[in-house]
Formats: sequence, C-alpha cells, structure tokens
Amino acid sequence: MTRTIDDQANLRVQAASVGVAVTLVLAKLWAVYVTGSLAVAASLVDSGIDLLVSLGGLWAIRYAQRPPDSDHTFGHSSAEDLMALMQAAFILISAMVIAGTALSRIGETSELGSEGAGIGVMVLSIVLTLGLVAYQTRVCRQTGNRVVAADRLHYIGDLVPNLGAILALAASGLFDVTLIDTVVALIAAAILAVGALKIGSGAWDALMDRAAPDDLSRTIDQLVADHPGIEGHHDLRSRTAGARIFVNLHLEIDGSLTLDAAHEIGEDIRRDIIARYPEADVIIHHDPV
Repeated sequence: MTRTIDDQANLRVQAASVGVAVTLVLAKLWAVYVTGSLAVAASLVDSGIDLLVSLGGLWAIRYAQRPPDSDHTFGHSSAEDLMALMQAAFILISAMVIAGTALSRIGETSELGSEGAGIGVMVLSIVLTLGLVAYQTRVCRQTGNRVVAADRLHYIGDLVPNLGAILALAASGLFDVTLIDTVVALIAAAILAVGALKIGSGAWDALMDRAAPDDLSRTIDQLVADHPGIEGHHDLRSRTAGARIFVNLHLEIDGSLTLDAAHEIGEDIRRDIIARYPEADVIIHHDPV
C-alpha cells in the first residue's frame, strides 16, 4: 500500500513515541530498585502505560491506513477508537492500584535511598518527554492526526508526576520527609484516572457514532452561505471514527443548471470542507430547487 507523506509522518512520530517509552520504562525500573520511591513507581507505571498506549497507537495508525475493502467500505479507522477504549480501562485500573498502595502506606515510615540517582532518571525522563512532545507538536500541525495529538497530550500530562517524583526524592534526601512520596503518588493516580475517563469517553462517543464537534456544522453553514449558486442545504450529518470525520450533506441547487454545473458546485464545497478538515470524508447529494 502506498502511504502519503502525512501517513509516513504519523508512523514515524508514533515509532519515536514507542522508543522513548521503552527507554523510560527501563530507566525507571532501575530507579525504583535503587530508591524504593512510590512516586517513582507511579511514574514507572505511567511510562509502562505510555508504552502500551504508544504500541497500541502505532498498530491502530497502521491498521487505520488500510484502504476500504469489501468488508469495511468506510475504511478501518474505528480501530483507533477501539484501542483507545481498551487502553482507558487499563489506565483506570492502574490508577486504582497506585492509589490503593499509596493509601496503605499512610502512617508507615518508609525509607528512600539513592535519591540522587532517582532524580537523575526523572530529569532524563523530563528531557526525553519534552523532546518527544516538540516532535509530536510539529507532526500534529502537519497532519492533524488525532491519535498523535492524544498521545502528545498524554505525554504532556506525564510531566506532572515526573516533577512530583523529583520533589519527593529531594524532600527525602534533604529533609528526611517521606510523606510527600505518598502524596505525589496519590496525585499521579488522580491524573491517570482523569485522563483515562477522558480518553474512554471520547472513544466511546466515536464508537457510538456521535456527531462531529459543533464547529464543523458552523463551518459548513458558513461555507454554503458564502458560495454562489447554492440556495441552501439540509440533512447535514456527521460522525467520527478514529482520525476520520464522515460528513453527509444535501445541497439545494437551481434545478435548471446542467448536471456538470451542479456537480462542480458540489465539488467546490467538498474541496472547501476538506481544506478545513483534511481528515474528512465528504459525500454530497444534490437536490434541485
């Protein structure tokens, strides 16, 4: 299958995401071993989830790029939403485990060690995450891919528990205060839970064929109003599936026009919609007035 430049960019950035996640998981495994920090462990779990999310995203992007076939005439982009829903469930369970472990440590005296080594690993994590986010931002602006955009937001969210882990390790090393470690773990669990619910909600809406955002309808209304030769429109319907937006639209056009002229007007509107929403799949029906 021939991939477009945007498809190749999406695959490359998602592969980079997998590489960063693998590096951070290995580094944080070592950091947890030498420090015993719950905050670092929470960050490790988050990086492990990142790895699963990134791998799932890579598979989903590759699968979604498959062309329509006789069994999937609208393409395969819903695979991205199905994967996101499963990932959200896993993230939510992980958040509950982290919170439970942190709560069980309240009132206990825990000893952290090798704080300097742990801080070094967390700094490495922040640097790699910032580099990946910058790369993802550039690709998002180029392709508008929603999977890459969601992965980018998730990595931005990782910066909070990473900074929190540094705070916990620094407090232990400088002031022998370990309660912060538990507090940071609870905050990290809350961040994971909120993110999981948001991801799951978006994936569920897409799988249930929820309409595209309201701004799409407003944009199409304006495009139709500004285009000469169109009397109006009706039966505007939309739905999302992965990175795709499917739009059905009935245009009201002067019935005395030739078929070629009416078709060209419809094609102008279709091109205008795709120019605003490159991921859109637009079907237009012409109704004579």
